[in-house]
Amino acid sequence: MLGFIITAASLSSLSLLFSHASAIPVKRAVSGPVVIADFPDPSIIKIQDTWYAFATQPNFNGNIHIQIASSKDFSAWTVMSGADALPNMPSWVNTTSGNGLTWAPDVTQRDDGSFVMYYSAVTNTAGEGQLHCVGAATASSVTGPYAAVGNGPFVCPTDQGGAIDASGFRDQDRTRYVVYKVDGNAIGHGGSCNNGVAPIVPTPIMLQQVAEDGVTKVGGPTQLLTNDASDGPVVEAPSMMRSPDGTYYLFFSSNCYTTPDYDVAYATASSPTGPFTKYGPLLKTGTYNLNGPGGADVDQDGRHMLFHANYGSGRAMYTAEIAVSGNLVTA
Repeated sequence: MLGFIITAASLSSLSLLFSHASAIPVKRAVSGPVVIADFPDPSIIKIQDTWYAFATQPNFNGNIHIQIASSKDFSAWTVMSGADALPNMPSWVNTTSGNGLTWAPDVTQRDDGSFVMYYSAVTNTAGEGQLHCVGAATASSVTGPYAAVGNGPFVCPTDQGGAIDASGFRDQDRTRYVVYKVDGNAIGHGGSCNNGVAPIVPTPIMLQQVAEDGVTKVGGPTQLLTNDASDGPVVEAPSMMRSPDGTYYLFFSSNCYTTPDYDVAYATASSPTGPFTKYGPLLKTGTYNLNGPGGADVDQDGRHMLFHANYGSGRAMYTAEIAVSGNLVTA
C-alpha cells in the first residue's frame, strides 16, 4: 500500500512519506529544480567536499557530449559552462546520428584514485543509427577529460536492441558491478517508446561483475528484473546501493519517458544478484507537482539522490534525500 503526506506547499520544502507493510516512514526532502537547463539522466558522485553530477547530451548544445555540474552543499548547483567530460568519441560511435548521441553517463572511482565513466552512445556496428551501446572511458580527474577504453563498446547486444543506462556499484566486500538496461524497445513494434504494440519486447536490467579496474568483465551478466504489464513498455535507468543491514536496493524507472507515466520505482533483494521484488513508484507525476520524474541515481552513501523531471522545454535536475529500512524507501 502506498501513501503520501505533503508537509509544505513549495517543492523545495516538500517531504514525501512512502510506506507499505508495517514500517514507520521517515521524512526526507525533495528539492528543485536545482538545474533548470536540460540536464537529463543525472548521475552523482562525491569527491572530497564536492558533489558532481553528469548528464545526457543537452538538447540546446549538441557539441557537448556529457554535461557536468557541481555543488559544495548538495543544494546550490552550478553547471560547468562549456565543459565536456567526454570530448572525443571512439571509433565504434556513429557521430553522424541524429538520434541523440550520448546518454546517461555514470562515474565511479577506482581504488587507485582514477575514475571510470560509463555512457551510452549510438553504435555504427548495427541498427543504422538507431541502436545505442554502452562504452567505458577513464580519467585521472573526476571532471575528465575521459578517454575511451579500447576500440569497442563495453556491452553491445545489438541483436537484443543494444544497451543503455549503465551504472557502477561497489559492494561492501569491494566487489564491483555494473548494472545496465538491454534496450529492447529500440527493436519494438511501435507505440509508446516503440514498445507499446504487441508483442512487447523485454527490456531487462542486467548485472555484470567487473574487476577492480571497472572495465574487465568477470563472468557473464545476470538478469535482475524486466518489464511486465505494470511497467508499461520499459524498465530502465538502474542504480544500485546496499544498506547497512544488507538489503540491496535497485532503483529504476518504468513506463515511457515521453509520457506523464514515467516514474522512479525500486526493488529489493538480499543479494546483488537477486531475486529482486519490485516496489513503487517512489516518485511519479503529481508527487510534489513533478511531471514525469525518472532517471534517478543514488550515491553510495544511501542518502543522496538525483533525478530529472520535465520542466519547460527540457528535463531539469532535482535532488532528494532518502532513507531506507528493510523494504521501505522514503524520500
